[in-house]
Amino acid sequence: MIALDTSSLVHYLAGSPGQDVEAVDVALFENQACLPPVVLSEILSDPKLPRALEEIVLQIPTLELAAGFWERAGRLRARVAAAGHKAKLADTLIAQSCLDHDVALVTRDRDFSHFAVAGLQLLPAGRHK
Repeated sequence: MIALDTSSLVHYLAGSPGQDVEAVDVALFENQACLPPVVLSEILSDPKLPRALEEIVLQIPTLELAAGFWERAGRLRARVAAAGHKAKLADTLIAQSCLDHDVALVTRDRDFSHFAVAGLQLLPAGRHK
């Protein structure tokens, strides 16, 4: 499975170019794509999201939250912040979902690189913004 971040999924849906968009396309084509719950919430938060795109997004499997998720996420955020890096709450929750399921994340958001200390796997395209 490959988790999709909001940044890459939005660019994919908009038809933008990029290595991350290509990775999203391959993951969707091979039925390997999944969404951290926060990504699903972020996508559905767009009041201008066309119904057709909403239906497509809702067909992508969502990662389940495992017991102890909130505690692990809090500790992860503290660890990243203690190292002097940004640790936005939404990013932390996305990273923890991926870590719990041992799945790589496709993203354009460079801030996710700070979670590599905890073992978050970013696809090569995920290091570009």
